Amino acid sequence: MYIMAINAGSSSLKWQIYDMPSETRIAKGLIDRLGKEDAIFKAEYDNGKTFKCQEPITTKEKAATLILTRLKSLNIVQRLEDIKGVGHRIVSGGEVFKKSTVITAEVLLQIRNLSELAPLHNNIEAYYVNVFAQLLPHATQVAVFDTSFFTSLQPVNYLYPIETKYYSKYGVRKYGAHGTSHRYVASRTAELLQRPLADLNLITLHLGSGASISAIAHGKPVDTSMGFTPLAGIMMGTRSGDIDPSIMPYIMEKEHLHDISDMITILNKKSGLLGVSGVSNDKRDIDEAAAQGNQQAQLAQEMFVNRIVKYVGSYLALLDDKPDALVFTAGVGENDQPVRQAVCEQLQHLGVKIDPQKNQVKGQEAEISTSDSPIKVFVVPTNEELMIARDTYQLTEPLIKD
Repeated sequence: MYIMAINAGSSSLKWQIYDMPSETRIAKGLIDRLGKEDAIFKAEYDNGKTFKCQEPITTKEKAATLILTRLKSLNIVQRLEDIKGVGHRIVSGGEVFKKSTVITAEVLLQIRNLSELAPLHNNIEAYYVNVFAQLLPHATQVAVFDTSFFTSLQPVNYLYPIETKYYSKYGVRKYGAHGTSHRYVASRTAELLQRPLADLNLITLHLGSGASISAIAHGKPVDTSMGFTPLAGIMMGTRSGDIDPSIMPYIMEKEHLHDISDMITILNKKSGLLGVSGVSNDKRDIDEAAAQGNQQAQLAQEMFVNRIVKYVGSYLALLDDKPDALVFTAGVGENDQPVRQAVCEQLQHLGVKIDPQKNQVKGQEAEISTSDSPIKVFVVPTNEELMIARDTYQLTEPLIKD
């Protein structure tokens, strides 16, 4: 059975196709710079074949249509009807969705209504659900929520220290994000350790343009760094992470801003690594500038590591036993050896010892701690699309049997 996983962003669209239940990946691809005349379409398929071209892909509907057209023209699938399920990454399910769900008209409406919790994501993802439902009307559409992994958090960790009426009336609480990624790397780390996930304590670090850290005890999340929205937590590519809320009205008054949305845009899109460095939101660009002596870029590097260490340190204290492993994932976590080195060196007195030679790995699964490290350290490339495919298959397969 072919299952398609869709991971949509504002300017990109990632997809993979799996033959389930064997979990054999048939193909994967990416549309980058979506919405522009020089968009890039990439595909990998048939055990090593690649396809890449630059072309105008100016609308989301055209992007989805083009993927399906290329699936046939590249002979990846013979018939679109062979795709039995399409799983969609949805950032926020709020408290409504505690697990992955078959999408109905009512579910789609709820996803849109929850967009206030993930304004940069949910509406875009809901749009693609609608498009793929029209293009593949025979396929079951499934929503896989980033937040569902964190619905087991306890009130002591998900509530904010404000009047509880704001939670009871408006649902103001920590929801987290990147749950699909944290769930995958946690389960994969358990396989690498050859131990049941329920027996493990882990700290998982999803470090990319968006970044979050989670403490996991006995397979269940205890706490996570992102909050009511993905803006909270550690410093990110363009997001500030945690700040004193009083900064907002102060800046608004000084800058003569009258709309709170302008301030939220500053914190979401003009802060973080970009705001501090003044160079870029891309860690690679910042590293290059820092190497050339740019002091603001060097400060951005130091602040990024500092915020990571603070969260990991607090989670080491929060877990009821020392973690079995720290797990680095996502673009920076998988590829940025200096960040991993710097983080682990600052945690050495807490039981984290990294092997500099093992740490040279990029984008590959590896244990990078020393043999005598009390806490193991792993690099585990994330695979959100596989988790999406697994959940979609589990919900689609019974419907086909019926």
